[in-house]
Amino acid sequence: MHKSCPCCGQVFEPEVGYYYGAMYVSFAFNVAIFLVSLFILSLFVEEVTLAMMMGVVAVTVVGFLPVIFRLSRVIWISIFVRYEGPGSQIPKKLTA
Repeated sequence: MHKSCPCCGQVFEPEVGYYYGAMYVSFAFNVAIFLVSLFILSLFVEEVTLAMMMGVVAVTVVGFLPVIFRLSRVIWISIFVRYEGPGSQIPKKLTA
């Protein structure tokens, strides 16, 4: 990730450990992946085993890891930093 926004200068890590909360967002995504995988497997397989479920979830989560990582961080910072409009219309922030 960039240290700050190239358009407005918003610092993407305002304090040390800022993105620990993004783990909860990531956890929610992983629970959703688990539930969707369970539903899809139950449609196609008569009996869903633990090994089958673990394999499908592991492959899916590892495959989507880069997407989940970035999306959870974007959602976390969006909760605390207000959107101010297009970058060309807002003043550039001072970086420390």
